Amino acid sequence: MSTAVETKIDSPANEPEANKLFRMCIKYQASDLHLKVGMPPSMRLSGVLRQMQLPPLTTSDMERLMFPLLTPRQRGILDEEGGVDFAHLIYDGDNETRFRVNLFKQRGRLSLVARRVNNKIPSFEALHLPAVLADITQYDQGIVILAGVTGSGKSTTIASMLQYVNERERMHIVTIEDPVEYTFKDDKSIINQREVGIDVIDWDTALKHAVRQDPDIILVGEMRDRDTFSAAMHAAETGHLVFGTIHAGSAPSTISRLLDLFPRDMHSSLRQSLAFNLKAIVAQKLLPTTKEWSDKGVGRVPTNEIMRINPTVKKLILNEDDNKLGDAIRIGKEEGMMDFTESLRQLVVNEKIERAVAFEVAPQPEALKMALKGITINQPGIL
Repeated sequence: MSTAVETKIDSPANEPEANKLFRMCIKYQASDLHLKVGMPPSMRLSGVLRQMQLPPLTTSDMERLMFPLLTPRQRGILDEEGGVDFAHLIYDGDNETRFRVNLFKQRGRLSLVARRVNNKIPSFEALHLPAVLADITQYDQGIVILAGVTGSGKSTTIASMLQYVNERERMHIVTIEDPVEYTFKDDKSIINQREVGIDVIDWDTALKHAVRQDPDIILVGEMRDRDTFSAAMHAAETGHLVFGTIHAGSAPSTISRLLDLFPRDMHSSLRQSLAFNLKAIVAQKLLPTTKEWSDKGVGRVPTNEIMRINPTVKKLILNEDDNKLGDAIRIGKEEGMMDFTESLRQLVVNEKIERAVAFEVAPQPEALKMALKGITINQPGIL
């Protein structure tokens, strides 16, 4: 059985040639487009890479396809840094589809990975996210962090949380993005979206401006370095609610990931800041669904770990007892906390994922096995 994808599609004559490939992703509802010299173009369908029925790309093909998509500034970044991020839009009448593109060099040749971003910002229900995320949007001040690997849906989850606020609260929301991924429409809130490199020169400048723009909520995007996190922390300390993302595998490990951004002699003061300004960490992974859900058009669903900063968690962070944070999450169910074991159990029970998938990603397979049998272990005494 062939895994190749047919590539017949109509495309306006006056648009960039590369748009034919982007339109293929839209037609088949692919999540990602992959282009590499020496390989046919590929797209990711329900989590699986599938090649298009096209010949392998040559070096001249890639240059011909890619260079017309870049502004002079983006071409300069590509030449200087070896890679560039940008947003690419595809129009179909009044409909707009946005792609988050990373164009980079490997072995001296161009490669591309582009992620398709949904036009409509999905609700919690549409994304199969825990309802407690609505409560997490209601903090007046502090930092909320979405943790996960690349492609785990962090940006989509944050967009859904901000849209929840937009539909219900009269707020001023400022987003700092590179590039802008979801385009918000003002509802009850006013939303200003600033793209680094287009609307503002860099992240530091954008964050300095943001705190002077009377924001209620600031989205800082990925907290990839010490300066970005420090600026986000300052914004939280001055009375704003800040959302950000980080590459980490779980809620507890996010603490050590943040500490790793700083030298060891700063860890004690950083723990103080985290204990008093961090409000919640939501870790996320995307998993393939059962055939029943896939046939409904839901190819993947999230499994989440949620840690909210209550007095117990705060004490553990201050005392450097990070190894006990998992226990604090397990006994914090009534406060809206949930570990991956419980999340996976719910997904299996609700027949959204296969048992084999759950056990493949479970941090504690034995705990999941017991949970599926209805056996839970709470050990509040150890805290």
